[in-house]
Amino acid sequence: MSTFNELQAKRRSIYALGKEVNKTDEELFNLVKTSVKNSPSPFNSQSVQAVLLTGASHEKLWEMTLTALKEVSPSEEAFAATTAKVKGAFQSGYGTVLYFTDRKIVDGLKEQAPLYADNFDDWAEEAMGIGLYSVWMALAEAGIGASLQHYNPLIDEAVKEAFNIPDSWVLRGQMPFGSIEAPADEKTYLADDARFKLFQ
Repeated sequence: MSTFNELQAKRRSIYALGKEVNKTDEELFNLVKTSVKNSPSPFNSQSVQAVLLTGASHEKLWEMTLTALKEVSPSEEAFAATTAKVKGAFQSGYGTVLYFTDRKIVDGLKEQAPLYADNFDDWAEEAMGIGLYSVWMALAEAGIGASLQHYNPLIDEAVKEAFNIPDSWVLRGQMPFGSIEAPADEKTYLADDARFKLFQ
């Protein structure tokens, strides 16, 4: 059993993903649900929503992403490089978790607690970070690699239409995951004295 800090060190951005995952779709769905449900959120608002895509749905997401990227690509050469990245690092995985913020919840909190209204957008982003990090850690614990991507808002409307996403859900990130086919590069760190201070 890894300690929390050992598990954090194990969690890395993995770009060499494969489809050899030793969990069922139902087990993966439960992992995502449990991780997000147990993540804290302001006022217990639970504004973080998640959608798990596997199989044909996972493939469809990344084909849709390539279609959108082709429209904004500056050249054929640039799009060829983008295609290689999308197919080799994201679509090659087993599945993708989509993360959304439910604006209906966030806007409702602004009305219910106007004194804190200016803070709720920031707090929703904090909740998003904690929620998706919890899933990422759970995947790492299961020996599954992942990375976090942000093709929103480019693909927002296509995703909503393809997967019947409620209008109030705003896409915040995509997490392709799968078997780890090659390890991440060694992680480097800034000097501690540039980031941390202790006062006693």
